[in-house]
Amino acid sequence: MTHPQIIDAWIQHPTPGFLAQPMFASLLRWMGITAVPEEIPAEFTLAALDGAGVGRALVSAWHGPAGPLLSNESVAELVAAHPDRFAGVCSVDLRRPMEAVRTLRRYVTEHGFVGLRLLPWLWELPPDDRRYYPLYAACVDLGVPFCLQVGHTGPLMPSEFGRPIPHLERVALDFPELVIVGGHIGAPWTEEMVFLARKFENVYIDTSAYRPSRYPEGLVKFLKGRGRRKVLFGSNFPMLAPALCLQDLPSLELDDETSRLFLHDNAQRVFRLAESS
Repeated sequence: MTHPQIIDAWIQHPTPGFLAQPMFASLLRWMGITAVPEEIPAEFTLAALDGAGVGRALVSAWHGPAGPLLSNESVAELVAAHPDRFAGVCSVDLRRPMEAVRTLRRYVTEHGFVGLRLLPWLWELPPDDRRYYPLYAACVDLGVPFCLQVGHTGPLMPSEFGRPIPHLERVALDFPELVIVGGHIGAPWTEEMVFLARKFENVYIDTSAYRPSRYPEGLVKFLKGRGRRKVLFGSNFPMLAPALCLQDLPSLELDDETSRLFLHDNAQRVFRLAESS
């Protein structure tokens, strides 16, 4: 069985300052990291992708109330240095909606970014808060997906803002043209996320932060059936290595078409990625 190279729908290229954030203490324990390195070169992330057969990854910026945790500028530099391996996903300051819209437009039109990602738990604002709405309109206008975390939080932050129903359902109702990608599968509300992906043509799920052995039964059933075009592979590197996420994949017993859609075609279509040379 042969497939195009895998596309990972959610990674970060970490910096020491990013990993040293106190809210990530629980994640560092899970990862077995006791000391944050002083420097993290691009080769660190590229080696993780190569080791898993990932040809391309969507690398995310992070912006929170205290400012950028992973800047759009650093992501743009990484993408420019390795355009065949990375595609950028923008993040913006939700407190300044017009400045945020201008930032999104600039990074999509000038730097080729392919999406916007905001983390409701980081802002402690659900996705149906009015401050997101100018950005949803801009995403539709620019033709890029809005990406977010759904479900509970691994970092030491509240989880309530990640519940798909009612918050994300209201967004999908108000913006039927908006392409939405809910990352981290929505657990413990995965069934709610699956219902939204069934109900709305432009709502998708990515599996970042979970190994296949931990996918809930409802998600697996959806992936193997009506949802085969609605689920994207993701790892959430460096919190989880792509190789670990793919190690358990045979246990799902996906057929060839479903595997290709899950590992490559769905992400390529949703994010409008050009085929790698």
